[in-house]
Amino acid sequence: MGLYNRDYARGNASTYSTQTRSDTQIVSFVKETYKLFAASMMAGAVGAYVGVPMAGTIAANFFPLLILEIGLLIGLHFVKHKPGINLAVMFGFVFMTGLMLSPLLSHTLGMNGGGTIVGNAFAMTSLVFGAMSFYAIKTTKDFSGYGKPLLIALVVIIAFSIINIFLGNPLMAIAISGAVVILFSVLVVYDTQNIIKGAYETPIDGAIALYLDFLNIFTSLLHLFGIFGSDD
Repeated sequence: MGLYNRDYARGNASTYSTQTRSDTQIVSFVKETYKLFAASMMAGAVGAYVGVPMAGTIAANFFPLLILEIGLLIGLHFVKHKPGINLAVMFGFVFMTGLMLSPLLSHTLGMNGGGTIVGNAFAMTSLVFGAMSFYAIKTTKDFSGYGKPLLIALVVIIAFSIINIFLGNPLMAIAISGAVVILFSVLVVYDTQNIIKGAYETPIDGAIALYLDFLNIFTSLLHLFGIFGSDD
């Protein structure tokens, strides 16, 4: 459900002034952000590992758990400046995202060649994420002004996702997953450049933004690989 949580940190990137930070502070900020991002990836993986054996229970309690996940994300916004509590809430949130992903992982792993599908989706996500991060660093193009168009694209995708919950159209599902991969690949560039500029208010903001970029790309590729790898 990362797609529906992605707007958490984006507003900070367009409003926070980088002029208040020195180059040394920005370097420190970037290092701390990527440390938290790496730790978030591990916490999310632990959540998925714990959740897969009880995927049925998680699926049966999807909406209460979703409310808890969103509540943790909202709560993180209010405690991000409180040392100790902010990290506890952040890791609680990313752990929950892993739990919420486990029904899809369990379903995919139950398919013929499911382990390969999951591995390929993760490898492709890592490749896309790495390539777009490298592009963000090397390109002379400034993506910091793309916030509003990206937000509009996100809202449109969410709207079509909700519509397709009722339609259940597999072709629309494929199109939505493809659009999510493209959108969040661009968001990797957007977020990376803003992190390098020190444009996020805290390293937690930047780390969660990157984590949700990675999560949404992985989830969408897992959907796509699962659809095309299915025998149905």
